[in-house]
Amino acid sequence: MDVPRPHEPSRRDLDLLVWDAPNIDMTLSAILGSRPASSDRPRFDAIARWFLSEAADHEVEGCVFTNVHPTSAVSLRGWIEALRSFGYSVFARPKVHPEDDVDDAMLRHIAERQASHRLRRVVVASGDGRNFLGPLEELHRAGVRCVVLSFAEVAGYAQESPLIEFIDLEDVPGAFQVSLGRTRLTALPPDGGWFRPTRPMRALLEDPAHDAVTERTATLDGGEAHTSPGPPEVAEIHRVPSPAPSRVRGA
Repeated sequence: MDVPRPHEPSRRDLDLLVWDAPNIDMTLSAILGSRPASSDRPRFDAIARWFLSEAADHEVEGCVFTNVHPTSAVSLRGWIEALRSFGYSVFARPKVHPEDDVDDAMLRHIAERQASHRLRRVVVASGDGRNFLGPLEELHRAGVRCVVLSFAEVAGYAQESPLIEFIDLEDVPGAFQVSLGRTRLTALPPDGGWFRPTRPMRALLEDPAHDAVTERTATLDGGEAHTSPGPPEVAEIHRVPSPAPSRVRGA
């Protein structure tokens, strides 16, 4: 039990959600094999409702972290404003170099909230185990419930760790308007299910180059073809301090 020191104000309970937009976008593109349409993207209002459903009367804070490509400011301004209207803070970092990322900013923010509040639950939406596995397991040992929200295809670090809970993003109620059509062999119905073809069979006669590439990368003994589409570009906004967390009312 945490006991406040003399003359030290007691820290308030906090549930924290941090969303790695570049990682989730890149993973979604890889799963779909193409740039996601608007109907393929997660609904942040549904994510917020799911997050609030287990927050009790704790304070809550949802933060979306994104890289910023300077050529896309106008096109994604509406997305950022929609996030803010759902109660999310948005942290944006300029995408100047290919290696520029937001993971360090996410980890700093988690550390800041751990110092200023009594963290009860931390939800990290990212499949990047290289940067988040160690810090999340350390948080768990400090008494924080740690949850990774991502896709099963990439978040093996969370599924294999005994200290981290994993929730597939598509299992969040209302997160997607339509099924993503993924090949989820670990979530088959008891009586089996169908996987629809991703292109017509006759396309093999029209696109021999595609067929040759597939033969090199997918074999009958279980090999998989891999694609690596780049992440969608995101908009440019100025960096602003993150606002204070808000308290749940009637969650």
